[in-house]
Amino acid sequence: MKVSEEKIKKDFKSLSQNSKPKPKIIKNCICAFIIGGLICDVGQLVSDFFSSVGVPQDDLGTYTAIVMVFIGAFLTGIGIYDKIANIGGAGTVVPITGFANSIVAPAIEFKKEGFVFGVGAKMFTIAGPVLVYGLSSSVIVGIIYYFIMR
Repeated sequence: MKVSEEKIKKDFKSLSQNSKPKPKIIKNCICAFIIGGLICDVGQLVSDFFSSVGVPQDDLGTYTAIVMVFIGAFLTGIGIYDKIANIGGAGTVVPITGFANSIVAPAIEFKKEGFVFGVGAKMFTIAGPVLVYGLSSSVIVGIIYYFIMR
């Protein structure tokens, strides 16, 4: 007895749809909101600390960004950031710590290939496009701003 190929494909599709895990969208959104919010709270605490020790208002953002990038890179280096990302998902990508993670994680992964062809060449595989398009768009906006404000 010959079974048609179309029936096999249909049965396979039905079987795979039934066994596919259902996404927990609401839970994932709540976790991303909480974890992303906690990361931003830490950033606010860092900013408040620098403000309390007398850092000028113009420099607060710079100091806070430097500390948050360090925290993200450090937590990635010791393996904690990935555990946080498993819980928080997209909430860990949005803050600046996600940028640090996107640079440090590939560098750690490819360190066995050496510092030049491993760490140096691979550390911007994820963050590189973000930097290229971010810098390019900022240059374009700066040029437009220059001609408008002229």
